Amino acid sequence: MLTTYFTVKTEGSHEIIIQKSRFIGHVMRVETEEEAIAFIQKIKKEHKDATHNCSAYMIGEHDLIQKASDDGEPSGTAGVPILEVLKKKGLKDTAVVVTRYFGGIKLGAGGLIRAYSGSASQSIDEIGVVKRQLMQLAEIHIDYTLLGKVENELRQSPYTLRTIDYADRVVLHVAMESGKEEEFQAYVTDMTNAQAEITFGGQEYIEEDV
Repeated sequence: MLTTYFTVKTEGSHEIIIQKSRFIGHVMRVETEEEAIAFIQKIKKEHKDATHNCSAYMIGEHDLIQKASDDGEPSGTAGVPILEVLKKKGLKDTAVVVTRYFGGIKLGAGGLIRAYSGSASQSIDEIGVVKRQLMQLAEIHIDYTLLGKVENELRQSPYTLRTIDYADRVVLHVAMESGKEEEFQAYVTDMTNAQAEITFGGQEYIEEDV
């Protein structure tokens, strides 16, 4: 599994006008090719009266699945430029469809490439990108007398305090970079004078806006 990668924040769309043609960029995070195809088909259905619905997607840890479609535009002027935007931005598990409603002015090959890549890029910027980092999860079990000190220290530390459960003892749920377990255990042990019980759970991707 990748320890860190970038993808789009959510599903959304953004429209620009170029030489009277409407270009609507639709963006979605996808984890399988089936999801990407379903997304493209959904946009095509919603915009069935559009002149073109050009698309590209890149999926997988090592970008093994890459597809692009010009959907009737001259070869290489739409799908590939959209795919190149995904590569340039370093995005994974992302699908983009750029819908075009022709405005009556021909753009030429160079103009089309700029229009489709520009629409894709602006749409991604508008919707947002996140960094997904694989984090190790842990729990700190302490008595209530230590809560103030431990919570305050954690909030100023490189570790992420996620939630706090209040039961017979306090349980603080923490996330950290994978591989930092021993360092974290020593940090908590020292901070609490060995009065904390530490348990490690699984790993989970945590997202941060870019």
